Amino acid sequence: MSFTVKSTDITVVREPLLSPFGFKGGALTELWQVVVRLVTDDGRCAVGVGLQSVLWSDSGVFCSRSEEEGNNAMLALTRHALALITGKHFASPQDMIAFLTDTVYRYGKEITGRADLRPTFALNALVPLDHAAWQLEAAGAACEDIARLTNAKALGHRHSTLASIPLLTYHTKEEEIRRLADAGVALFKIKIGADPDRDGDRQKMLAWDKARLAEVHAILSRYQTPLTESGHIAYYLDANGRYDTAERLSDFLSYAEEIGALPHIILLEEPFPEEAGIDVSPFPVRIAADESAHGREDVVRRMALGYRAIALKPAAKTLSVTLSMLEAAAEAGVPCFVADLTVPPQLVEFNKNVAARIAPLPGMLCGVLETNGAQNYRHWNEMLAACPLADMGNGGRFTIPEEFFLHGGGAYRPLPYYESLFHS
Repeated sequence: MSFTVKSTDITVVREPLLSPFGFKGGALTELWQVVVRLVTDDGRCAVGVGLQSVLWSDSGVFCSRSEEEGNNAMLALTRHALALITGKHFASPQDMIAFLTDTVYRYGKEITGRADLRPTFALNALVPLDHAAWQLEAAGAACEDIARLTNAKALGHRHSTLASIPLLTYHTKEEEIRRLADAGVALFKIKIGADPDRDGDRQKMLAWDKARLAEVHAILSRYQTPLTESGHIAYYLDANGRYDTAERLSDFLSYAEEIGALPHIILLEEPFPEEAGIDVSPFPVRIAADESAHGREDVVRRMALGYRAIALKPAAKTLSVTLSMLEAAAEAGVPCFVADLTVPPQLVEFNKNVAARIAPLPGMLCGVLETNGAQNYRHWNEMLAACPLADMGNGGRFTIPEEFFLHGGGAYRPLPYYESLFHS
């Protein structure tokens, strides 16, 4: 359903983390929820939520200034986008995001002073607008079923179970790993690519990664699960582009085979920097693209380099762009999965709408969804209370009732808490 934006508003909720959240050689201490309100010329109103992750979207921006300055830079892009859409008419959420993407990206380069700014920085800034636009779309169509709402052929599945994927950071303790495994987790995301002495030494990184994998595998290899084809807990390793050569990655994977961990690895995400252009098809594990896939064209390029899985992030790259990425992957028969951005509960449901509708990953007997907010936010329980339809699952999994496909977990409904942040 088309809409014309009459006015907009924006506010920010700064959410502290329980402890520093380390990856890509850096660490976050808080995450900013950006909340926008769109009012249309016919009186409709939608409040959209986004989660800024500067370190994930462009580590160069994060490392070149303070954490707060990085967040303010991304926030400036969201403000600019709101100014651009005011008074404009759009045929759909996709139409709005297509109108904004290049202009907001150029503006991001200008205000950050970085000609090599990653496109994900701009996409991350557009998520709250996209979320609000899809609420308008759902309300106008009187439909909260994402398959019907989007007409996306690749959203044809209806999973009754999603394996919940927690995140093991560089600092996750042994007790926490055991607790999660005891709770029934079937697939763990494990951060590798550490910089243990903060000196950029890749051999130290490799040694650390080997030791970390051995530590985790010694714990998890003792468990069994009914949610994987092998019956054993599966691993999803995330290197965040920290490996510099194919030889170094081969060394790491040879070690994984030596300790018996290789068969457990169903995904290895982003081992190399995007610009490296390394063909990953020879490696003995399924290599997934995440940050390097900014849209449909990038998905096609990554698949040409041997990438055999695509991480979808509706809450990081917009649902509008995610749908085009999913379509490209589905046409090539490449599986997708939905990854987190340490998002709040409302956006977990936004992600879950996609995860519950796409084909399962090879090696899994159900769908999957990464979510790690409960592990990282200081005020997670309060955030959860603000989203009454949100369901964070139990026993290491989400049970998806049939009615979920009708109401989408409330992902497209206005929430009193977020609406209350605007006083008029």
